[in-house]
Amino acid sequence: MHPFLVSLATIGLGEIGDKTQLLALVLAVRYRRPTIILLGILAATVANHLLAAIAGQWLRSLLTPGVLRWGIGLSLLGVAIWTLKPDQEDEEETVAPPRHGLFWLTAVSFFLAEIGDKTQIATALLAARYGQLLLVVSGTTLGIMLANSPVVLLGHRLGGRVPMIWVQRCAALLFGVQGLLVLLGYGAGLGTS
Repeated sequence: MHPFLVSLATIGLGEIGDKTQLLALVLAVRYRRPTIILLGILAATVANHLLAAIAGQWLRSLLTPGVLRWGIGLSLLGVAIWTLKPDQEDEEETVAPPRHGLFWLTAVSFFLAEIGDKTQIATALLAARYGQLLLVVSGTTLGIMLANSPVVLLGHRLGGRVPMIWVQRCAALLFGVQGLLVLLGYGAGLGTS
């Protein structure tokens, strides 16, 4: 399947129920400026996922096809299991008032929240698997935006209406299937050794 579409579907589903979606909801309900919040999310996601994809491509250049195949395959299976564990809301976490503007508050908050997150790690793995930096980053960024835009635009109205367990299971299934396909030797340029 095309790297853009795989990245879009995998990350879009993987983002639903993620802690950054909670952050989007908090910002949307608190500040009610969806355009600025969405622009901040977009800027943070592009920066974060571009760095992750560059790291993934760097790893791809260092490893043999066989080691890369096993590393990516097992890692994707690990991300699948991780996806089944829902993010938990930190009850003591509060959003600071925007001293330097809501755009920067959103961008910096999202960038930091994505560091080490399953979607960032999955972006690095997808870039390593496909070797298509721009297609992967475009797909993962659009996936993040598609998952977070309704939360920002509809705010608290969406709460409790989406069965998160099924969304998490679908995302875990996508990660798991990709991991198994890689381990079985299917994948762009990974070889079968």
